[in-house]
Amino acid sequence: MAKNMQKFYVVWKGIKPGIYKTWYECQQQIKNFQGAYFKAFPNETQAKVAYHGNMWDYIGKKEDKKPLKKTIGNAGEAIPESWSVDAACSGNPGVMEYQCVETGSGIQIFHAGPFPDATNNIGEFLALVHALALLKQQGKNIPVYSDSKTAMSWVKKKTINTNLQKTPKNARVFEMIGRALTWIKNNSWQTPILKWDTENWGEIPADFGRK
Repeated sequence: MAKNMQKFYVVWKGIKPGIYKTWYECQQQIKNFQGAYFKAFPNETQAKVAYHGNMWDYIGKKEDKKPLKKTIGNAGEAIPESWSVDAACSGNPGVMEYQCVETGSGIQIFHAGPFPDATNNIGEFLALVHALALLKQQGKNIPVYSDSKTAMSWVKKKTINTNLQKTPKNARVFEMIGRALTWIKNNSWQTPILKWDTENWGEIPADFGRK
């Protein structure tokens, strides 16, 4: 996970437009709101200027039909037509869960857990493979964002590197790991796996908000 930094979130279009101090508060204003526009800023002053200014100066030009969508790999804005995955774990090892949401709307695609005696890295990995498999099943080719370099590396190498020991409590987690490894070793995919830019965009939309 990237280091925690104070961000201010501007919601220009959402349930209740305004400036919010946490991603959780921002997410409540954009979840299930079609056509929401929002962005994270490093301080309150910039957020206020942006909120009271021209929205399109910050997220794209008004004539663009999809103003937030950039070329994949561009360091600009996140691609709203994508999925985002994340995991949360209370302790290491501890109780873990993971989820996937639509990046632009925050609508939940899937959630799994909680699972005892697991780790955050394993949750991030399982979430990413789960998303890849589901997208292939649905015939979709949209990007998937993750803020975990470890999970992305494990998927790329088609193997994991963990010190977690198998116990009766986490037998199900190891079963899921086995299925995930089998899937990535026996399947190919065109889905772009992209690193979420937490420093510039705030917490990933799938974040559980427990930092």
